[in-house]
Amino acid sequence: MTYDLYNRGKTNMTERFMEDKTKKIALLIDGDNAQPSLIEEILTEVGKYGLITIRRIYGDWTTVNMSGWKTSLNDSAIQPIQQFRYTIGKNATDSAMIIDAMDILHSHLVDMFCIVSSDSDYTRLATRIREIGFFVIGIGKRTTPRAFVNACNVFIYTENLSSRYPKKKIKSPGKKTAAIKGKEEKAPKYDPVPLLKGAFEMAVRENGWANLGEIGFYLRQLDPGFDPRTYGFKQLSQLIKSYKNLFDVKTEEEEGGAVYIRSKESP
Repeated sequence: MTYDLYNRGKTNMTERFMEDKTKKIALLIDGDNAQPSLIEEILTEVGKYGLITIRRIYGDWTTVNMSGWKTSLNDSAIQPIQQFRYTIGKNATDSAMIIDAMDILHSHLVDMFCIVSSDSDYTRLATRIREIGFFVIGIGKRTTPRAFVNACNVFIYTENLSSRYPKKKIKSPGKKTAAIKGKEEKAPKYDPVPLLKGAFEMAVRENGWANLGEIGFYLRQLDPGFDPRTYGFKQLSQLIKSYKNLFDVKTEEEEGGAVYIRSKESP
């Protein structure tokens, strides 16, 4: 009986996994605020959430700064959308992209949206799409305003996608990074501990243990831009295990290898 229940559970998990992977995604790229060199990494990352059925990039293709996209578009089957700049100093790309996004939204052609930009002008668009119940993925630089990051369900920093960027780990206060052009920079102060503790408190059960998957869910609720790669780890479990002084980790083989976390600071 237990074996049958276990197998049925695995079957249901597989079905849910396949259902998620067949969800349709609209990928909308602001050509003025995205990097052509990262297009393969972007497609790979977005493809983890479903099928990218709509691929569009917006910009004024008569300008020199859009020339870097031409090779990437042919290789990745992305449709370029021309948007002239009617006034010097004004960006009409965001308006065209927002109008298209709303048309796609109301046509019910997709289940999710991915907005590639670091521009805060898309904050209201992401919020509106979420209000209707669609999942929103954002991709942009770490300098992206928090308002836009928090408007998305998930926000992925481009620094975590490119192999050209070094993975940054937390260092002890006072330590310096390697000299760059004769100058020293302070180590980045990205401390995941407050987020990890907050997500643990939200997921912890009466026995004092919390499921790793639930912790990951609440981490995204607390910060849509949370990503273990920001701290030099590929997986959340690896990040948590690096804090042996804060958390205990165990694996339940009877539950299909489910991972559980317990805080060492708990009474």
